[in-house]
Amino acid sequence: MTFSVAQTSRIGGRELNEDRSAYCYTAQSVLLLVADGLGGYPLGEVAAQMAVDCMVACFRRDARPRLADAEGFFLRAFLTAHYEILRYAVVRSMDTPPRTTLVAALVQDGQVQWAHCGDSRLYWLREGALLARTVDHAGPERRQDAAADAPERHVLYTCVGAPSLPRVDVSEPQPLANGDKLLLCSDGLWGPLSDMEIARAIAHLPPHAATETLVRRAYRHAGARSDNLTALALEWQPAQKSIDDAHSGLEALDGWVCESSHPAVSDPPTDMDNNELIAAITALRNTFGPPVARLPQAASE
Repeated sequence: MTFSVAQTSRIGGRELNEDRSAYCYTAQSVLLLVADGLGGYPLGEVAAQMAVDCMVACFRRDARPRLADAEGFFLRAFLTAHYEILRYAVVRSMDTPPRTTLVAALVQDGQVQWAHCGDSRLYWLREGALLARTVDHAGPERRQDAAADAPERHVLYTCVGAPSLPRVDVSEPQPLANGDKLLLCSDGLWGPLSDMEIARAIAHLPPHAATETLVRRAYRHAGARSDNLTALALEWQPAQKSIDDAHSGLEALDGWVCESSHPAVSDPPTDMDNNELIAAITALRNTFGPPVARLPQAASE
């Protein structure tokens, strides 16, 4: 398994970077992650970091060296992150829990599969063509009759850490081809740029140059009011095919490797089965009451 990967995260025009990204891998699997802590709620950066830490911890535990059940892994890991954020809020007697978006992609067995909650996105390209993009859990992405300039276009209706259980969309596994590109990013990056601009940069640049270029362009378009900007890109190559800045020869790798945009700070996640997780989350969310929609343009996501 050979791949090239890079990540870039910038604070933009905000006082704090609430985005988090990471990638980790074994000899047979690669996990990519981007989380965007929600402004307008407390400690978005904590929620994003906890989400990434929980996903990494679950991957480290379950990838031996590959994941036997990718969909089950995604659902359990997202729920684990959700529970840990709610538990964090209860232990600290917070009136409302921190919240975050989360998008994840898994590459193994020559295939890619992804999951997301919120409006952080995944793009998948082949030979310059956009094969797939995640559909935001917000506004007209799900309500196509909404006017383009209507305020509800910005409303997230699910996220990780809200009182309600998160909606997690999981794709079917898709076969990868030589040179396929993946991009995971926060809305601070895709918001100022069109899908065409993003696809063009990913298609014609290696991952490191692509992430740096996209972040610079998005910041230039958004100006001083720019949101946090985070991009994580991967280029896939068949085994035995080396490329610049590639992680190669992973067949001989012993254990696992993780590279994060920020150091991990969270405690290890609580080890529960799915039923126990759902029961615990349901009990915790009763502490906070019903979820409240937020408008990101009026807050500092």
